[in-house]
Amino acid sequence: MTPLANKDPLRVGVLFSQTGVTSRIGRSQLQGTLLGIEEVNDGGGVDGREVIPVVYDAQSDPRVYAALAEKLIVEDRVNTIFGCYMSSSRKAVIPIIERWNKLLFYPTLYEGFEFSHNLIYTGAAPNQNSVQLAEYMTANFGARAYLIGSDYIYPWESNRIMKELIQQRPDSELLGERYVKLDAGEHDFKTLIEDIKAKKPDFIFSTVVGDSTACLYQAYADAGFDPQRMPIASLTTSEAEISQMQPGTAAGHFTAAPYFQSIKSDVNQRCLERFRRRFGSDVMPNLCWEAAYFQIHLFANAFRQAGSDEINLLMPYLLGSEFHAPQGRVRIDASNHHTCLYPRVGRVGADGQFTIMREATRPVFPDPYLVTHSLGDWTVKLHNRIDDLPAER
Repeated sequence: MTPLANKDPLRVGVLFSQTGVTSRIGRSQLQGTLLGIEEVNDGGGVDGREVIPVVYDAQSDPRVYAALAEKLIVEDRVNTIFGCYMSSSRKAVIPIIERWNKLLFYPTLYEGFEFSHNLIYTGAAPNQNSVQLAEYMTANFGARAYLIGSDYIYPWESNRIMKELIQQRPDSELLGERYVKLDAGEHDFKTLIEDIKAKKPDFIFSTVVGDSTACLYQAYADAGFDPQRMPIASLTTSEAEISQMQPGTAAGHFTAAPYFQSIKSDVNQRCLERFRRRFGSDVMPNLCWEAAYFQIHLFANAFRQAGSDEINLLMPYLLGSEFHAPQGRVRIDASNHHTCLYPRVGRVGADGQFTIMREATRPVFPDPYLVTHSLGDWTVKLHNRIDDLPAER
């Protein structure tokens, strides 16, 4: 490689949805990515090379994701893409990434049961959120559950996992499992709310995504349900979705995630301050924003060691690498390309922020196939910060 080539800008693909039904979370992932890139460039780039993001809007459509991934590789000549939110979009992009032997960083929680040599998964696997949420909800509210999701692969598979987890409780009962279209409005939840009112589950498990999330929570509130008695528990309701709701609508409900804005660490607070100075307050940081941010630094650190973004040269330095992220010190596991993360369970307050009720004391190894994990196994001891909910049953 010539000295001139070493100074050439390094182009990377950035593929998130800035329009469509998942644009709120997509824009947050985009801004987290851009923050990470700006920090790398402000620090001198990678080996003196400025990182240039080639950004496209995937429009919340898996077909557009696939077409733009091909365009990034063939026309824009990038070796690495940071992108995708819904599992359907990831599934659409994987064959293209593998065919061209390029690298995709995927910063979103997902249903697990997948591996690709061409992917790095920085969002939570099921043993880093589903297991914790199932244990927390069944222990504190009961094991009679009603499942609602958007109609695509992630909710189907996530609900399957949740059913298997809660059915480990002897008093478990599945009272309903319903799916709504991706662009569902509040009226689409009417019959579901009536069914829930009749069946009175202990909690509702939601894998509704995108703009429809606000519609579900508003329909719940309009029905007069009490989150102290029958809360919504979710893996996909973050600060971003809550920001689309009327103030207080989500208060009292629960989400399991590795990251919440409310984490009281210097690293997190400094990162949030930098982000708001640069981008303002239009985008709401959340678990997918944080993963999109820290994966840029993992990539840049590996590149500095490899001297290249060719996947075969980069991957040995990427696997096993660590970074002090806002959630804690994360590490890419060399055996399965997933990331060691910090499970947390949070309860939404009136201000739309999460009070962390339980959190891992050290990172949890990713087990995407749930080989060794079951209900009641949090892998590490969790700090219990709950003092005002029903006693564990």
